[in-house]
Amino acid sequence: MRNDPAQYDELADHWWRPDGEFAALHWLAASRAEHIPLAPHPGSVLVDLACGGGLMGPHVARLGYRHIGVDIGLRGLEIAREHGVTPVRASVLAVPLADGCADVVLAGEILEHVEDDVGVLAECARLLRPGGTLVLDALAAGRLSVLVNVHLLERLPGGPPRGLHDPALFVDRGRLLAAADRLGLDLRLVGLRPSLREAIAWRLGRRSAVTMKPTRSTAVVFAGYGRKR
Repeated sequence: MRNDPAQYDELADHWWRPDGEFAALHWLAASRAEHIPLAPHPGSVLVDLACGGGLMGPHVARLGYRHIGVDIGLRGLEIAREHGVTPVRASVLAVPLADGCADVVLAGEILEHVEDDVGVLAECARLLRPGGTLVLDALAAGRLSVLVNVHLLERLPGGPPRGLHDPALFVDRGRLLAAADRLGLDLRLVGLRPSLREAIAWRLGRRSAVTMKPTRSTAVVFAGYGRKR
């Protein structure tokens, strides 16, 4: 079955392996961190939706936030705790945290795994304080995205596990931007791709990570950077 959350528990040993099934999630975590400001004050809170095994942990600690991770996967949350994350087991559509509690909200690689991506965006807006920062990334709806992310990458070594994504849930960017505006979020989208030179070096065992590069096209993988008005 595609988009089965149980896959993440079954592959829990891969969370912190730079050459494992979740290698690309390490690359995306580093990319997100570049767009998170330093904590504005002691006790600043960052809420990490669908935190998985806590790959954002080292980045968030360096930036000075209290890191709260929300996920439905128990095994991932146990691993995240080992990396400095305060775990909260809950749906990203109903986060048991107060309105306006977060200085930063991350929604990395989750919008394409839920049937109500706008509902997740609404939770991001609810959790953020006015002026707070939103960082997200997702897979775009469209034929090119399905071709690359499913038919190509799921068959390549180092790509996502087979069946991890359901193309029916890929994100309509126009709908996402319209919803963001209604929710009081100023959001801009940027395309992302891995450095091809570094990806080849990684595949040959010469690098431990790959840099994600911005692109004009948001048609395959995109990031969103914004603030709550």
